[in-house]
Amino acid sequence: MEKINRSNTEVSNKLPIKIVQFGEGNFLRAFVEYAFQKLNQEADFNAGIAVVQPIDRGLVNMINQQDGLYTLFMKGVKKGQEIQEKELITNIVKAIDPYASFQEYLALAKEEELAFIISNTTEAGIEYVASDLPTMTPPTSFPAKLTVLLHERFKHFGGDESKGLTIIPCELINYNSDTLKEIILKYCIEWKLEQDFIFWIVNSCTFHNTLVDRIVPGYPKDQIDEYNSQLTYKDDLIVSAESFFLWVIEGDDKLKAKLPFDKTDLDVKIVADMQPYRTRKVRILNGAHTAMVPFSLLYGNETVKETVDNAFTGGFVNKAVFEEINETLNMDKAELTSFSEEILDRFRNPFIKHLLSSIALNSISKFKVRVLPSLTGYVDAKGKLPVHLTFAFAALIRFYKGTWNGADLPVNDSEDIVSFFKGLWTSDDYNKIARLTLQNKSFWDEDLTEISGLTEAIALALEEIDANGIEKGFANFQTKINTTQKV
Repeated sequence: MEKINRSNTEVSNKLPIKIVQFGEGNFLRAFVEYAFQKLNQEADFNAGIAVVQPIDRGLVNMINQQDGLYTLFMKGVKKGQEIQEKELITNIVKAIDPYASFQEYLALAKEEELAFIISNTTEAGIEYVASDLPTMTPPTSFPAKLTVLLHERFKHFGGDESKGLTIIPCELINYNSDTLKEIILKYCIEWKLEQDFIFWIVNSCTFHNTLVDRIVPGYPKDQIDEYNSQLTYKDDLIVSAESFFLWVIEGDDKLKAKLPFDKTDLDVKIVADMQPYRTRKVRILNGAHTAMVPFSLLYGNETVKETVDNAFTGGFVNKAVFEEINETLNMDKAELTSFSEEILDRFRNPFIKHLLSSIALNSISKFKVRVLPSLTGYVDAKGKLPVHLTFAFAALIRFYKGTWNGADLPVNDSEDIVSFFKGLWTSDDYNKIARLTLQNKSFWDEDLTEISGLTEAIALALEEIDANGIEKGFANFQTKINTTQKV
């Protein structure tokens, strides 16, 4: 088969460059390019993308060899039904390596119709590098590269306020655009750039915090023959993703007019404050993942899908989400229910093998951020302990013992945390183990023994887990704790 290009696929349209995208990895190609292609198809958006390689190694040459074309395969489950779709992505106009072609990179600033900057340079990409200078070709960091590009645009168009850009980073850090803007302005000051340029950035450009959500396994190397069999061309840039798609962007009616996603069926929410959505994702999706890992591994499951498909562990996760986590979130209940159902469908996706052991990394810090706020929030709201999240907490502590039924557990954390639990589990005093863990402020930033009844509940759960295993141990724990709490 011939390698995919615009002549052998009859895709000849050359779109105007309206978007400069920093990053060419799997996520952006399965998320942002897909979203803007939908806008092109359904809202006559007519936007082409120029992709910029943010580091000195990347996929630019491969993208250009295929004329910017590649195939996106989307697979998932929705309301119990399996979904399989594929889409030829056609909106990348060019890909540029600024390390090899710096002048071609700068020329992007002069594009008349350029309107948007999109990025995903990993969480480490939005960083300040003190050694970056405006004379470097290019500077090292993404914010410095963007500052240079913005300055070139400002100079070329004589500070025309209508040529300001809409900047939408997708890096997975909270307040991503606020952080990016702060670093850009720091470079402006340190590089002694014009005050008029700083005024232009602040008043003519807009910065928008975001939350992105889609699982993108990437190039399906283990199933590549199956994927290739569905194509009539050779594609070295196939990317696979789940069907689920969510993009939350902070913005106003002006941004909604610029990005008419309301004309598509994509779940893109342009809202005044994205923090509730971020909290929802962290508490429900990430929280359920983190809460399920220890007790499900101790039960004998290996994957997320096995966990939610099993009658006991699936029921446990369901109740933890719908009856405990969701009860702590101040959002529309119908929306929370719908989102939670989608999350469970994602967990059931037969096309993604998500190993529990791979989620177990740094479980203590994850539990603090993702699960503990739901546990304490439930106590504050209901005046009692959430049974499932409390048992999950105990399973986490038992997991860090490192062995179960004679086999090693996939504990993967910092040396100090592993050493703490190694010393802790030389004791068989469950009350002591619970108390010393809960009062460790280096883990939780607070003394959790101050939560009424939590120490005793954790000790009880630990004793039941060791004496009776996960399923019977939980049944006994639930009966005893409900009696104690008079539920």
